Amino acid sequence: MGSGVVELVAGYHRFRDRYFVSDRTLYEGLAQMGQSPLALVVGCCDSRVDPAILTDCRPGDLFVIRNVANLVPPCESGGLYHGTSAALEFGICDLEIPELIVLGHAQCGGIRAMIEGVKRSSSFISSWMQMAGDVCTRAREVANGRPFIRTCEQEAIRLSLNNLMTFPWIRDRVEKGMLTLHGWYFDLEAGELLRYEPQTGLFKSL
Repeated sequence: MGSGVVELVAGYHRFRDRYFVSDRTLYEGLAQMGQSPLALVVGCCDSRVDPAILTDCRPGDLFVIRNVANLVPPCESGGLYHGTSAALEFGICDLEIPELIVLGHAQCGGIRAMIEGVKRSSSFISSWMQMAGDVCTRAREVANGRPFIRTCEQEAIRLSLNNLMTFPWIRDRVEKGMLTLHGWYFDLEAGELLRYEPQTGLFKSL
C-alpha cells in the first residue's frame, strides 16, 4: 500500500476506536432504522471543503452529492447518465429531506477551468462545465467591483438553485412549503460561510 492509503487505514482504526465503539447506539440505530438526514447538500468534490466537517455533523445528518463545481444540471431525460439528478430524486422523493443546500466555495477548480479553459483536447470537465456557460456573462454584469472568479463561483450557486426548480418534484415541494432551498458559499481563506439572499441577490455572512 502507498503511504497515503496507509494513513487512511490508520485513520479508519482511530475512527473505529474513538467513534464507532463509543457511539455504538448511533450506528445501530442508523443500521436498523435507515437514514433520515437533516439536509441534502450538493457540494463540490474539492478535497478542502467537506460538508460534514464544515457543519460539524454526525453520521446520518447529511445526504451529500458531490461533483465538479457543485453544479445541478437542469431537469432533462435525453441523456443516459444522471448521477446528480438520480441522487436528488432519491434524497427528495424517497427520503423526503426538507432542506436542500447548494454549497459552493472559493478557489473552485471547476470554475477556474471554465474561465481559463482546459488544455487537454478531450475533457470531461469542459463538457460538464458547459452547463454553467452563462455564469461568466452574468458575473460581468453583477460583479460591481468584486473579484471576477469569486462572482462566478457565487453565480454558479445561483444557477444551480434555478436549475433545481426545473425538477417538477422539487418545485412542487418548494411551493407547498415542504422543501426549502439554500445557497451557501464557503470562503476558504477567511473561514467564513455566506448565505445567498434571493431578495437582494447578494451573499451575506451566516
